[in-house]
Amino acid sequence: MFMRVDKLQAELPAPKRRDPNAAAALQELLGGKYGEMSTLGNYMFQSFNFRSKDKLKPFYSLVASITAEELGHVELVSNGVAMLNNGPDNDGDTTDGGDISGAPFEDMKDIRLAAAFLSNGGGAAPINSNGASWNNDFITSTGNVVVDLLHNFHLECGARLHKLRVYETLSDPTGREVCGYLLVRGSVHAHAYALALKQITGVDLDKFLPTPNINLDKIPECQKYLQEGSHRRLYTWSPNDYRDIAGIWNSGEHALPGDPPGELEVVEGMPDGGKIHQLTGIPSAFAPDYAPEEMFEIAQKLTKKAR
Repeated sequence: MFMRVDKLQAELPAPKRRDPNAAAALQELLGGKYGEMSTLGNYMFQSFNFRSKDKLKPFYSLVASITAEELGHVELVSNGVAMLNNGPDNDGDTTDGGDISGAPFEDMKDIRLAAAFLSNGGGAAPINSNGASWNNDFITSTGNVVVDLLHNFHLECGARLHKLRVYETLSDPTGREVCGYLLVRGSVHAHAYALALKQITGVDLDKFLPTPNINLDKIPECQKYLQEGSHRRLYTWSPNDYRDIAGIWNSGEHALPGDPPGELEVVEGMPDGGKIHQLTGIPSAFAPDYAPEEMFEIAQKLTKKAR
């Protein structure tokens, strides 16, 4: 089962301006071939279908624990997309729907992903940067541990390439922060799968890393995560389970060349995380509705009752 915490895995800065095209670019990291929906889907179904869990516990635990982190990555990218569509933080929701006869969304017809507003109210969706739906066929779960781990290694290297390319298209701090955090954590996952394969096959796949060959010290948004040691940490995402990953991640191995040095470390639980930003209502898009005051009043009563 999964436990949900009402935080993002990383603290995202508020956007400087509303930028739907940047949000569209970030969608590639959500619903693209190597996006977070793909990493989540692959690892989740591999963990569900894993055979001989007890006999192969460290390898099962590795895939299972990373699955939980990928759920949070889907949430992080989705929030980044919605924030860029929304624009700078606002203290409250707009209550006046205004005159919608004046084409308040006229600019959207020229935005590369107009469906984000026409269908999704400015939110994220499981699609890529061109609006094509994420494809269930992107999931690989063969039942063969070596094949699946090798596929996962390839998937994480492809995702790194994805993130670097998207990073190079963005200038807003929100999107770049999402990329910076995911580049660090994606390197951890690629490294973990490489070490798991080395344990099984004896092949030193971590010599392939980083792929593509750009060290994280060249990405400003990665620096704080590197300095705090995030590149050396693999989380269990559970208070009691999946500790067996220490047999793979914590057995005298060290950080990748080019990253700040240090031994790898398994951390029980999860990182502290950051706040989830409030998205301003858009009455002209009926989000939450044209006249939301009554709904807000009902929600306040329910919140008070829950306390």
